[in-house]
Amino acid sequence: MFSEREPDKGRLSKEEVYSDLDEKCSRIFVKDIMKTRPVTIKGDDSVERVLEVFNENQFHTYPVVEKNGNFLGIIDQNIILQLLLTHRAPRLDHTHLMAVKSLSESARGIMIPHPVTIPPEMDLCEVAEIMIKHKVERFCVVDNDKLAGIICKPDVIKAIYSLRG
Repeated sequence: MFSEREPDKGRLSKEEVYSDLDEKCSRIFVKDIMKTRPVTIKGDDSVERVLEVFNENQFHTYPVVEKNGNFLGIIDQNIILQLLLTHRAPRLDHTHLMAVKSLSESARGIMIPHPVTIPPEMDLCEVAEIMIKHKVERFCVVDNDKLAGIICKPDVIKAIYSLRG
């Protein structure tokens, strides 16, 4: 990406490039690049409906919301695979919680409640730093308890790449 060579005259040094990129990055907000109106699952949807959503779409994670748009949690591919193939899950995953989830009849019963979310006003540098530090692939963006959108690592990479100029 950046050469270790001496910068040419008239070109920015590596430190200046990073500083310039940080400056540009701090002026872009999550709300500017997030996907609005993501595919969602309602908390009262049946588990069969949840399976249909996963079958009909290619996303890894779906936000679960109330009918009024309040954010409840997420359902990811790991949960679906564990539900479909409970007998193949490692013994350590055969917990009381997994038993409860496998008997649940609604999305609310199988979702991950209270996942880490971010506000729409978070800047691009902050979200990128959190993604790198905690190896997070995507965040639900929540504003006043309502799902505002979703942002994924490719969205962040694309935005930062476009800022390089």
